[in-house]
Amino acid sequence: MKKIQRLVVALFVFSSVAFAQDKLLTLDDIFSPDPARRVRFSGTPTFVQWAKDGRSFKQVINGRLMRVDAVTGNAVPYLDSGRLAAALSRAGVKLDDATAMANSPGLQFNSDESGILIDNASDLWYYDVASGSVKRLTNSRDAELEADFSPDGRLVSFVRGNNLWVVDIAKASEKQMTRDGREGDKPIYNGYLDWVYEEELYGRGQKRGYWWSPDSRYIAFLRLDESPVPKFILANDIPNDQLIETTSYPQAGDPNPIVRLGIAEVGKSSFLPNAGRIPKIGDKIPPTLLRFGDAVKFVDTANYRPDDLLIARVAWAPDSRNVLFQALNREQTRLELNAAGLDGKYRHVLDETTPAWVEVYDNPEFVESGAGNGTFVWQSARNGWRHLYLYDNDGRLVRQLTNGKWEIRNLYGVDAKNGWAYFSATKDSHIAENVYRVRLSGGEPERLTQDNGWHTASFDSTFSHFVDTWSDAATPAQTRLYRADGFAVRTLNENRVDVLSQYRLSRPEFLNVTTRDGFVMEAMMIKPPNFDPNKKYPVFEFTYSGPHAPSVANRWLGNRGMWFQMLAQKGYIVWVCDNRSASGKGEESVWPIYKRMYELELRDLEDGLNYLKGLPYVDGSRIGLHGWSYGGSMTSYAMTHSKSWKIGIAGGTGTDWRLYDSIYTERYMMTPDNNRDGYDRSSIVKSARNLSGKLLLIHGQMDDNVHMQNMTQFVYELQKNDKQFELMYYPTQRHGVTNPQQAKHMYSMMTEFILKNL
Repeated sequence: MKKIQRLVVALFVFSSVAFAQDKLLTLDDIFSPDPARRVRFSGTPTFVQWAKDGRSFKQVINGRLMRVDAVTGNAVPYLDSGRLAAALSRAGVKLDDATAMANSPGLQFNSDESGILIDNASDLWYYDVASGSVKRLTNSRDAELEADFSPDGRLVSFVRGNNLWVVDIAKASEKQMTRDGREGDKPIYNGYLDWVYEEELYGRGQKRGYWWSPDSRYIAFLRLDESPVPKFILANDIPNDQLIETTSYPQAGDPNPIVRLGIAEVGKSSFLPNAGRIPKIGDKIPPTLLRFGDAVKFVDTANYRPDDLLIARVAWAPDSRNVLFQALNREQTRLELNAAGLDGKYRHVLDETTPAWVEVYDNPEFVESGAGNGTFVWQSARNGWRHLYLYDNDGRLVRQLTNGKWEIRNLYGVDAKNGWAYFSATKDSHIAENVYRVRLSGGEPERLTQDNGWHTASFDSTFSHFVDTWSDAATPAQTRLYRADGFAVRTLNENRVDVLSQYRLSRPEFLNVTTRDGFVMEAMMIKPPNFDPNKKYPVFEFTYSGPHAPSVANRWLGNRGMWFQMLAQKGYIVWVCDNRSASGKGEESVWPIYKRMYELELRDLEDGLNYLKGLPYVDGSRIGLHGWSYGGSMTSYAMTHSKSWKIGIAGGTGTDWRLYDSIYTERYMMTPDNNRDGYDRSSIVKSARNLSGKLLLIHGQMDDNVHMQNMTQFVYELQKNDKQFELMYYPTQRHGVTNPQQAKHMYSMMTEFILKNL
């Protein structure tokens, strides 16, 4: 009788699970513009921000900013947010906005958390935590950009009108550090990055181009003169009064901005009275302000030609007496690390070269302070793989810290006290990063995270603990706290997403595909949930293919992954295969495409298809390809250089390297004058007459990265050669389609295109 009861229970559980997992995905589930209709397949992941004390987190709980003890989880109010909100309200902020600001984890504290910097109504304000008072620091119609505290907390720096300024908090008086900044057709930026420097050297979203010295006496800054850079015009046609954007954009071979590195001594200029008041014509200006030139010294870079110099990184040494800067030649075949003194003279520390170009990773990570006996950790791919090296301050190699056919992905920092360097790497898997540490004295790296899948760490300031964010291809992000030695302390957020169990989903499979010349490529396959090996299935392939940018990863893919699952439910095999140059398997895997982009990438992708076509359940006559940005270019190149794909969907496509920005393009292709044949061979515009299969082109009308000019030139050539295609452009959208209504439209269109033509 008991056996029968167990059988009944088992059948009931099985049938319940089968019923629960029978739900099919819809586009509204994934992309509905209405949040109430959109399913939160990624759950509610926790993004932890360490507090300055190194022992607690900033976390919003029930709408209030709390200080959460990392180890115990005990939570107390981070500050009296009601008091801060009241002070902001008295300063003119609407009460609801003031309450939201007062409870934001993004509050900008000074180093000891005694004060908060607030940007409100295009002016800067200072809140004193102890007294509960708020003080206005600036009073100008112009915005103050990239504001920051000095390390000692007495001053606040910012950029206004493309000039660098400092305001004394106690006196609410300003000091203008530079005077030649200008806007307009020929802008000069002081302490603020232009488009191409931000996008290609310092990282998207990084606009600040200045750096405080540790002793708060100096500010190093970049001066970018855009006078020689050609302009590009973007038109927003949605308003009746057309909005025109004019940006400086150097295409391959065009003049770059002329860069100089300045060192401003804060104490050399006088402060202006009256917060935010800018002197006008006819005003009496204190004589000390007229001696502005004494406050700034520019580093003497006469050894570099102005048109052959990029300054890729800037950082202060711990002694505040030297500014480290990384100088690249225009085609980025040589990188030099230099140390500039306060007098503007520099000495050479070390240099990097490779068989192709040199990648810029990060600033030196100092282990010891002092001008003569310090050491620093340096990242280099000189042997074909990104690894850690220990140097002394004179540029002499002490030892190589890591080595092998794997690569460093992120250097989290150095615990000088205990002698460790912490980093993420691909030592145990090329498709799943883990967290490691290695002794500065040498030895084998220690793996700190053990679960299969992708790990990303955030360390506290003392390197005693780290927060690990983990996911795999079937599990949304989970968050846990670890000790620095890898001991698990507690789970911060398991992020169980029960709704996933309601849908009929397939678990992605990871596999290897070997190219004709023996390179092992990583691949991912998602089969239909009711997969039948005796049937023949069409294949939908996604690619990016760009240099050192893998798409195959054992981590949660979010909404794109759910769209892949939806296509699998509709009877498609989803295929992602990283060509060698996109694989993330060391810089040595990327160098073969130097000066000849797309050719080897296409060959590798076709080798992946040859593997697929050898599978008994794949219909080799029905394979589609889709990608965005570099992936859009790769898709368009494949559709004009191969007959292997029946359809292609290309978004944000660059169609000729002559049309893309100088710093990215010349890194891989040299200048057009030095590689004319390479530019011609890679031009998708020039190969439009060879289009094969059905092609859908998508572009954002306001794309300031890959301009619509790319699409227009390609479309023109397709039309002249009587090649039929489909085109959709998205007004107001830039390099990605992010507006929810338009994103839903785009994925609906792409899905219909696939169902109709594949």
